[in-house]
Amino acid sequence: MRLAVFVLVTTISLAAPALADQALAKSKNCFSCHAIDKKVVGPAYQDVAKKYAGQKDAVDKLANKIMKGGAGVWGVVPMPANSQVSEGEAKKLAAWVLTLK
Repeated sequence: MRLAVFVLVTTISLAAPALADQALAKSKNCFSCHAIDKKVVGPAYQDVAKKYAGQKDAVDKLANKIMKGGAGVWGVVPMPANSQVSEGEAKKLAAWVLTLK
């Protein structure tokens, strides 16, 4: 019984941050242009995670793109700046995206 409770608590603890960051992405309308596992207007988050895997500065790089926008990395459609996203939120979103390999 104790093991089952431990496994349940551990599972919830590990899933909660991921769900919270997905909720943040939804609240900031990120899913209007992105999906976790397929290209929409922008790349799939899983593809972004693969591209930036192992890069030490990936969180900062992606957070900057989230806030200021970008162009040319994933094709001709530019990513607009997201002025409604704070630096802290952008870093949280970037860190979450990088977990989606």
